[in-house]
Amino acid sequence: MTFLERTVNGQPGLVAQQDGVIVTVFAFEVAGDRIKHIWVVRNPDKLRPWTTV
Repeated sequence: MTFLERTVNGQPGLVAQQDGVIVTVFAFEVAGDRIKHIWVVRNPDKLRPWTTV
């Protein structure tokens, strides 16, 4: 598994790749020095736009 730092919908995020295929995208809402919310997408249909990353 490889994690790449990316901006996701304007938020700091991570893109997880397994064997070169994007399997998960994480977005983090940060307030001060803390993570307030984490959003995770694993639906392959919703990950399709990330295949060109």
